[in-house]
Parts: sequence; structure tokens; C-alpha cells
Amino acid sequence: MLEDPELAEHLRGDRRAAAVRDSVARIVRVPAGAWAPRAFASMVDAIGLLILDGLILRRVGVGGRFGAELLGEGDLLRPWEPEDADTTLPRTGRWRALRPCRIAVLDRDFSARMGRYPEVIAALFARAVRRSGHTVLGMAIVHQPRVDVRLHMLFWALADRWGTVHADGVRLPLELTHQALADLVAARRPTVSKALGDLAARSIVVWAGQHWLLTGQPPTELAEVGSFSISASPEPTAAARSRVTGGGPAEF
Repeated sequence: MLEDPELAEHLRGDRRAAAVRDSVARIVRVPAGAWAPRAFASMVDAIGLLILDGLILRRVGVGGRFGAELLGEGDLLRPWEPEDADTTLPRTGRWRALRPCRIAVLDRDFSARMGRYPEVIAALFARAVRRSGHTVLGMAIVHQPRVDVRLHMLFWALADRWGTVHADGVRLPLELTHQALADLVAARRPTVSKALGDLAARSIVVWAGQHWLLTGQPPTELAEVGSFSISASPEPTAAARSRVTGGGPAEF
């Protein structure tokens, strides 16, 4: 819990100190690139894997179409669960680390020690519920008929978690390819590329070489699907505009 103090936020005094002492977990490192978590296949009695830092893209396909979700710090996952277990529609799944990751293995021994601290177990369940909330928000976004609106909303939704406010706007340091964005907004890659060009031409969302730059206000449609904590960013200066171009990271 030294790595993730939020898990102990409802513990106090000696009880908190004891929980921190007992919350030892094995750490694994995942390099950037395709990830096949076969090493965890036998961990059916584990709570799961907790991402301490890094970024993972989970991609699921049905009938040749794909959806995706982004997972990062604080997210709980169980990648050993088969993608098509007990389902009528066969589906496939892939995992890719977009950044090097450090992941805590919350195995059976960890579960046994943490059983004395229901507050911690509740916090971990809250993480699972939070992840489902992100998924539902993504579902609401992809119901928007226009792809440029979907992308605009998606970037602001991601900025609420990973963005930082600067003088030229909100910077989102996520290297997402056009294909990854297409999966996230349920669209074809060529359509996404065109929509990104339109957003960049309007200086709304532009790729600045190391981050996406969001300017102006969040799209008004966001009021209907969720609230966001990032403050509205100021309009970029002319100098800032001259430093950014459309496009995005190279495809993988």
C-alpha cells in the first residue's frame, strides 16, 4: 500500500500500519509491446493484477469488428479469464502495453493477509466498479453519430484521468495510434484519420509530437454522459498553435 495509499484511505492508526506491513505483493514488469499474460493462467484464486504504473490497451474482437479499453494506474484486471468462456458469440482478445508497466500480483497469499482488512478489499472492489464505469462512458460516447464528436469526447474523457493543464491547453501524453483510436470509438481507421484531420484543422485536438493538445472547452455533449474535473483550458497563443500539427503516433 506504499505504492497505492488510496487502498488504505479508510484505515487509521495501528490498523493502517499493520495493513501496510501485510500488503506485500510480488511486482512484475511488462515491457512496451504485445503482452500475452500466460504466466498467470493458473491464478484462478487470485484477486487479480493491479497496475501500479504504465498503460495497457485491451482489444476485443467479435465478427471482425473490435472494441478497446485503456487501462492504467490503479486499474484491476484478470487477464487469465478466457475471452470467449460461456458465450454464444466467439470472440478474441489481445493485450498491448503502450508504456512499460509495473504490476502488483494480488495472489492467494495476498488475499489471505488482506482478509483481515475488509476496507482494503472494498477499495479493490471499488476499482473494479470504477473500471466498469469507464466502459459504460465509452459506450455512451460511441453512440454519438459523428466520429469527430466521438473523438473529441473521448480525448476529454481521457484527459480527465491523464491530462494536465498548461498555458496552451490541456495536454494528453498518450501515444494512441489511429487504429487504437478507431477501436476506442467504434469506427474505421480511415474515418478516424479524416476526423482527426478535421479536429486539427479547427485547432480543437492536435498531435504535438509528444502529446495531444486539447484547446477550448469540452464538447457540450459531455454534459449528458458524465462530468469532468479538468478545468477549462485557455485558448492557445499563436506561438503555441504554430508548434502543433495534426496526425498522431506511427501505426503499430
